[in-house]
Amino acid sequence: MELQNPASWGFWSSSKSNILLLSLVLVAMNLSINHASATNQFRNETDRLALLEFKHQIKNDPYGLLNSWNHSEYHCNWQGVTCGRRHQRVTALTLTRYSLSGTISPHIGNLSFMKFFHLGENHFYGEIPQEVGRLFRLIFLNLSSNTLGGEIPIHLSNCSQMLSISMSRNRFEGKIPRELGNLKKLQNLYLRFNNLTGEIPSSMGNLSSLIELSLSYNNLEGNLPEEMGFATSLTKIGIHVNKLSGMIPASFYNISALAVISIALNFFSGDLPNNIGLIPPNLQSLEIGDNKFYGNIPLSISNASHLNILDLGHNKFHGQVPSNLGYLGSLKILSLTQNILGSNSKKDLGFMESLANSSMLNIVDLSGNNFGGEIPRVMANLSYQLTELHLGENHLSGTIPEGFGNFVNLTYLDISQNLLSGVMPSDFSKFHNLQRLTLQENRLSGEILPTLCNITTLYHLDLAKNHFEGHNMFDNVLINCQNLQLLYIDQNILSGAISPQFFELHSSLVNMTIARNIFSGSIPLEVGKLTHLVFFNISYNNFTGEIPITLVDCSNLEYLYMQANFFHGTIPQNLATLKSIQELDLSSNNLTGKIPIGLEKLQFVRYLNLSFNDLEGEIPTSGIFRNASQISLTGNNKLCGGIPELGFPNCPVIKGNREGKHKVTIVLSTVLPFAVLVLGTVLFYFAIYQKKVRRNASLSSMPTRV
Repeated sequence: MELQNPASWGFWSSSKSNILLLSLVLVAMNLSINHASATNQFRNETDRLALLEFKHQIKNDPYGLLNSWNHSEYHCNWQGVTCGRRHQRVTALTLTRYSLSGTISPHIGNLSFMKFFHLGENHFYGEIPQEVGRLFRLIFLNLSSNTLGGEIPIHLSNCSQMLSISMSRNRFEGKIPRELGNLKKLQNLYLRFNNLTGEIPSSMGNLSSLIELSLSYNNLEGNLPEEMGFATSLTKIGIHVNKLSGMIPASFYNISALAVISIALNFFSGDLPNNIGLIPPNLQSLEIGDNKFYGNIPLSISNASHLNILDLGHNKFHGQVPSNLGYLGSLKILSLTQNILGSNSKKDLGFMESLANSSMLNIVDLSGNNFGGEIPRVMANLSYQLTELHLGENHLSGTIPEGFGNFVNLTYLDISQNLLSGVMPSDFSKFHNLQRLTLQENRLSGEILPTLCNITTLYHLDLAKNHFEGHNMFDNVLINCQNLQLLYIDQNILSGAISPQFFELHSSLVNMTIARNIFSGSIPLEVGKLTHLVFFNISYNNFTGEIPITLVDCSNLEYLYMQANFFHGTIPQNLATLKSIQELDLSSNNLTGKIPIGLEKLQFVRYLNLSFNDLEGEIPTSGIFRNASQISLTGNNKLCGGIPELGFPNCPVIKGNREGKHKVTIVLSTVLPFAVLVLGTVLFYFAIYQKKVRRNASLSSMPTRV
């Protein structure tokens, strides 16, 4: 037998070893692949089960959004679910604006690959499960606009990759967890419109990446932490409508990135830094109204060239407004209302000349200050983009200058509560978009501009407490204001009657106050067309006739004042069916008859004045008539009864009835004994007669003897 070549054998032996090794490697790889596949399948099953548990907690799904979440469909294809390509793990759950109702399942914490969790604008309730803190890859969390409650979970601080948290418009309570300061990457934190209490934690200053912070509309208290100055990336801060107090730390103003400061409606105090217009350099909105700030408005404010909104209203700022305010070329809203600015002198509104350079102005509110002098004519040069101009509650005098009609976009003009005189400017008729015009409490005179009601958008007209005059106002002027809802022309010298057509064309009226003029005539029955009317005051005029029974058709009427006129007749019985009425005054007229039955049953009446009329009869003692402090009936000498506190005499027993009863008593006492005697005699003789009859009958029936 020939032996093999040793070299050949070695090669063959080596080849067999390589093949065996390759086989082992392939087996190992196959096992590894199978294990990885099994592992991924297990992880996918974890996600699927977590999603099904989430669905199980949904109590209402009006759009059928989760119908696709079933066993026949791969869960990565379910609506609202997004999976990663590599691991096929759930990376996003987006279910916003679907009106879903229910609680958030704790199993949500098993979606460990999830980065985006959006449930905003639904109806989720209950608490956020602590298991959300296990989502360590989470970047965006949006649970806003639900009805979630309880405290904000401390374990959210474990989500170290978090960039944005939005939980606004819920019912969260308790304190803001200081642990949120550990989220170093957090850029946006929105917690507005909740019931959060306590202080803003100083750890917020650790959020060096924080860009926007919104904590508005809560019940937070205490000071703004000094540490907030370390949040150097902060661009927008909204903490308005809370109970915060104290002074704003100087370090806060040094945040160079700050663009929006909104801290209105708190109890902050102190003055503004002198360099507020320079630091922060990119300031766009300074909203500090409704606080307790004081001092002068810094001159440097005019250097804030990017400023869009400057709201310093409802504070205690005093002195003059900087004359170079017009350097704020980007300014859109200027509110200085309710301060102590100005000195009741001619120079107070000198800054208006420079303000004409602010060509983007939309709103200017200077009301409620100490500004004096005349309205500068240069005010007519303000931006034609102006939509609101408020000059009320000052000491302005002189006349209203022509030129305001140039503000073709104006929707609200308020020059009330000043010392202005003269007539209404003729160019007021140029307004095309005016909705509210308030000139009350001045010394304006003459006739109301006949073309005023050419403004079809006008719904609020207040000319009260002036010296306007004119006859047939309703037919000549006001009848064309067909979109009026609020009309105040009381305390003027206006006269004439109200035509039926006026009521027919103004069914949208909610408030009609025309008291203390010299209007006359009767109230047309068409007043019942005012079905939206809530407040109706025609007192202290010369109206006559009867109170129209159609007032009952004004089903929303709550306040009715008709006193001090010449109305006569009875009070309409159907007034007792005005279910919404709260105050009713018909005093000082010539009304007669009785108090309407049922008036005491009205539920909401808290004031009733029927005094100084000629009413008669008995006063009710129930309902509002049980409280003497809520009613007045004096000057009606024919009324009686009622509760003792009213001081009216008792109602007498009717005399005719008493005499009738006395006569009956006399007749009965005289006739009754005689009638009894006669009746007894008749009965006695009747009894004897019956006895005799029975006796004769007995004798006649006996047998005859032979």
